[in-house]
Amino acid sequence: MTTNLMTQGASRIGVETKTYFRAADTLFFTFLFPFVMLAIFSAAFSASGEVGPPGAEISIAALYLPAMLAAGIFLSGVQNLAIDIALEKSNGTLKRLGGTPLSPIGYFAGKIGQVFVTGTLQAGLLILAGWLVLGIELPTEPEKWLTFAWVFVLGLTTCALLGIALSALPRSGKSAAAVVIPIGLILQFISGVYLQWNMLPDWLQNFASLFPLKWIAQGMRSVFLPEGWEALEQNGSWNLPGVAIALGIWLVVGFVLSRLTFRWIRRDA
Repeated sequence: MTTNLMTQGASRIGVETKTYFRAADTLFFTFLFPFVMLAIFSAAFSASGEVGPPGAEISIAALYLPAMLAAGIFLSGVQNLAIDIALEKSNGTLKRLGGTPLSPIGYFAGKIGQVFVTGTLQAGLLILAGWLVLGIELPTEPEKWLTFAWVFVLGLTTCALLGIALSALPRSGKSAAAVVIPIGLILQFISGVYLQWNMLPDWLQNFASLFPLKWIAQGMRSVFLPEGWEALEQNGSWNLPGVAIALGIWLVVGFVLSRLTFRWIRRDA
């Protein structure tokens, strides 16, 4: 049984990944979008020179790299899966899959596996582009990359589960993008992705702290921004234990909501 589920999951990951890269709109709005935004912000604000606390000034590109990595995690998980699953419900794909031996576990393994494959590739290419093309200095401390690893894995898993849960919100496949994308844009603007975190008023920072994207972005800033930038955070520190706790809570919430809201076709599932 376990071997069969593993085989199903591995097979579905391949199918889902191929489908992902064949969909031009999905490829642009989830995979390439952080690259486009990083290039736009770097070009538009480069004339302003370096920014940051005295003695810790960095380029605009270096400032936005962790923000775009956080946005990529959010887009790969929440936006991608919420729209994709809503469309599959609407166009009959789930109904057809319900008539096959594919189990719900294999289906979800394929979706979450695809998110990890494409999200890892996206993050790797973003970091490489920032280093080679934009001249961003990358951290050299092993503990920084260890922090990056757990924030990335925890954030991506959380966002994937929340994307599955959010797929129940659109009334149809046609309305999926119209429902999900505005939610994503609002969260990105208030979570320190497009706007510098310390520029936001306290009440908006407190509101953004209720959602996982703020914590993912904070974790990524702790990895890629130099010492001194933590003073601009809400509590004057990176608060990595808080990042882990917040994402852990949202991981559980996403799991529970995905179980409650997702409906498989077959009764025996």
